[in-house]
Amino acid sequence: NSSSNVQVRLQWSDDLTPRQRDASRAVLNTARVKRWITTALAGAGEMTVRIVGATEGRALNREFRGKDYATNVLTFAYTQTPLTMADLVLCAPVVEREAREQRKPLQEHYAHLVVHGTLHAQGYDHEESDVEAHEMEALEVLLMGSLGLPNPY
Repeated sequence: NSSSNVQVRLQWSDDLTPRQRDASRAVLNTARVKRWITTALAGAGEMTVRIVGATEGRALNREFRGKDYATNVLTFAYTQTPLTMADLVLCAPVVEREAREQRKPLQEHYAHLVVHGTLHAQGYDHEESDVEAHEMEALEVLLMGSLGLPNPY
């Protein structure tokens, strides 16, 4: 995929603590996030990646998925052809906690979740069937490897 066919916007929510904002800004920049998205995207795309705190993350998950907690990544997919258009919402405190628990660098965990969310934006799903879940995980492992990053599972 050519990165010239991909537009990426990176946003930070006002509900982040200063520490969360600093930690996420230290590992995320538009060029890096665009590389992760471009690696996982089959064609052209326009993606906004928004880094949020627990309050916004929980509200969005509750409103759109009926689950009353903040989750690591939410994908809002709008179109898949001829252009993949989506918003990825990553909840900084959840991503940080998971990275600590999984003993992996924060940047690496963000990379995995951006790849994961980008696959969701293209119609991949892991909640409907085990077969699809295994297919999606295998693709994530392959894509992470192509970025020079280890198996996220």
